[in-house]
Amino acid sequence: MKNNIFKFVFSLISGTMMANVSLPNIFGDNMVLQRNSEVKIWGWGNPKEEIKLVSSWNNQEYKVTTNNQAQWEFKIKTPEAGGPYSISIKGYNEVVLKNILIGEVWVCSGQSNMEMSVSWGIDNGEEEAKNAANPNIRFFTVPKLTATTPQNNLLGNWTESTPETMKYFSAVGYFFAKRLREDLKNVPIGLISSNWGGTPAEIWMPEEVVQNDTVLLENAKKLNEQEYGPRQPGRAYNAMIYPFVGFKIAGTLWYQGESNVGSEVYDKTLSALITSWREGWQDEFPFYYVQIAPFKTGSNNFSNVTLRNSQRKLLKEINNTGMVVISDVSDTIDIHPKDKKSVGIRLANLALANTYRTNSNLVNGPLFKDIKIDKNKVTVSFDYADGLYFKNKVTKQFEVAGTDGTFYPAEASIKNNQVIVTSKKVPNPAKVRFAWGNTIQSDLFNKANLPASCFISE
Repeated sequence: MKNNIFKFVFSLISGTMMANVSLPNIFGDNMVLQRNSEVKIWGWGNPKEEIKLVSSWNNQEYKVTTNNQAQWEFKIKTPEAGGPYSISIKGYNEVVLKNILIGEVWVCSGQSNMEMSVSWGIDNGEEEAKNAANPNIRFFTVPKLTATTPQNNLLGNWTESTPETMKYFSAVGYFFAKRLREDLKNVPIGLISSNWGGTPAEIWMPEEVVQNDTVLLENAKKLNEQEYGPRQPGRAYNAMIYPFVGFKIAGTLWYQGESNVGSEVYDKTLSALITSWREGWQDEFPFYYVQIAPFKTGSNNFSNVTLRNSQRKLLKEINNTGMVVISDVSDTIDIHPKDKKSVGIRLANLALANTYRTNSNLVNGPLFKDIKIDKNKVTVSFDYADGLYFKNKVTKQFEVAGTDGTFYPAEASIKNNQVIVTSKKVPNPAKVRFAWGNTIQSDLFNKANLPASCFISE
């Protein structure tokens, strides 16, 4: 008899535990939901349980029945920016999410330069932190975890920006949000920070993407295991990206590449990552990234610049992308440049111009377009070339090569926002390169005082 009572009580307890409506941690108090869109909210309950959701901005009730995997999902419409609001989700129990804002949600991902916060020591960091109280900027930090298979949930919670929370959050992300709010006025900004210092791009995309591509797979095999970060394809994606794939976002900010220096195929690698994320979200969201800074890397004079050139080439290979060049605000002897404010502002200016259309200013540095050869003279054309100038009046950063591929220093002058390049040693030029060295900081700028990217003519 006692045995039967025990079984009955246990079944009641376990049944109640099973029945509890629950959500992934990405949905919680203080979160920001993407404005003016259809957002997906999902979670778990009991199989075949009726779940009701009510959003306080319009008091509309939505109903759905969980499937046989005990999963439920709603697609709900969000209004224009505002809040705070609440959402009630009710099955056998009720979960109420409070202090929700409707605004713009961005993912900040990559390695240590995206992770870097005031607590690491950035320019004017303590002063910036003192003034960081802003309930309309919200943070979600994804903890560093790996997994061999895609995970359903992650630890973490949404917090408001305060001097204490901002101090340990991505500085690039914070300055991006702060700049967005200058132009977007009263629109709240939500940032999801998912990054891990010392990690290559391969761990941030689904493992099968690498396994099913012979070029990416061969390249991934060259990645050495390091004590400060994982190297196996897919491991961070499974634990640190997949759990919130589908959470509606405005776009992604990416600052990574130092751990892929030496790769000859970084443009293909990052292109695969972007494509895989967009497929996961089923959304061609904007993807804005930072070109890594010039830095002395090992004994190879061209491994860093080769990767930066790959980042430049990606812009023409994949749509709705943008890149900021930071060679003028970086320090070639520190792989962690301390000026994170300029980086965040430049990313925000890209978004304000290309995504929000509120900024009509020039937001890109000069980008190599093409060359035209006339006898011994090469004319180099750039996009975003208004007001081209050399920082030191003259430049020694252009080189030309003939068909033998041997480069020689060249004379360069600016005419009609193009650069004319010649070298006495190359009577029949075929190729041009610019700022081609690991530690060379570009000295070519446009009227927005933004530096040109390094390049080698294709």
